[in-house]
Amino acid sequence: MVTVDDENNLNNFEELISTDPDIDVEKYSWDKVKDALERGVLRATNISVKKVILRAFREGNLVEINGYIDKHTMLPQKFTLASDRKVRIVPYGSAARGGAYIATGVVIMPPSYVNVGAYVDEGTMIDSHVLVGSCAQIGKRVHLSAGVQIGGVLEPIGNRPVIIEDDVFIGAGSVIVEGILVKRRAVIAPGVILSKGLRIYDLVNEVVLERGAAVPEGAVVVPGVRAISNEKSWATQNGLYLQTPIIVKYRDQKSDASLTLEDALR
Repeated sequence: MVTVDDENNLNNFEELISTDPDIDVEKYSWDKVKDALERGVLRATNISVKKVILRAFREGNLVEINGYIDKHTMLPQKFTLASDRKVRIVPYGSAARGGAYIATGVVIMPPSYVNVGAYVDEGTMIDSHVLVGSCAQIGKRVHLSAGVQIGGVLEPIGNRPVIIEDDVFIGAGSVIVEGILVKRRAVIAPGVILSKGLRIYDLVNEVVLERGAAVPEGAVVVPGVRAISNEKSWATQNGLYLQTPIIVKYRDQKSDASLTLEDALR
C-alpha cells in the first residue's frame, strides 16, 4: 500500500513519470529509483524509467556473489522476517532482482525469477519455474502456475510490458509476451500462447479479436487450432493448422469454485 510518505517521495520523480520521452534521466540516481521501484511507489511502465534501468545495466560492474557473477547494480533483493512485507520465498533457487516490487503476501516457489522493473501485487502466487520478465505488471491475487512465462520488455524501449490484472489465473506452461493485456478475472488454461501475432477467437460472442487485443474480463481461454486460409491449397492438402487461443466461455460460479486456492498453502 502506498503511504503518505511514499506519495511525497514520488513527487521527487514527477518529471521522470511524465509522458515526455526526452527528459534528462541522468540526474536520477539508480539507487533511489531502484528503492522506489522495490517499494512499489514507482512503476517501470514508461520510457523514462526504462532508460534509467538500461543505464544501470550499462554502468554496472561485474562482481562475484555466492558463486554467481552479475552487474553490481542488478544484484538480487534480500528479504527478511524483520520487514513488514510478509513475502514467502520457498528455498531453493528463486530470486527477485533489485528494482522489482514484491508486495505483501506474495508467495514464490522455487525455482522462479522476477526481473528488474517488474511489479507483483498483493497475494499473488508465483509457482515453480515461472519467469516474470523485466517491467511486467502483475495484479493482486494472480496465480501464475508452474512453468508460466511472462514476457519482459526493456527494448524496444517504447513497447508496453505485459500487464496481468487482478484475480487472473494462468495455467501451467502458458506463455504471455509482447505487451499483451489480460483483464481481471480472466482464466488462461494450461499451454495457451498469447502474443501480438495471434488473434483470439471468441466462441461465445462469435467474433475474432484483432491481433494483440486484450483478453476480455472474465474470459476463459484455451489453446486451439484454426485452419490455414483456403488460398493456401498446399497447406490444406497436407492438413496443416495454426495454433490459436480460443475463448470457450466466460467465468461463472463453477469456474470460481474450481479455481479456489487453499489459504493454508499461503
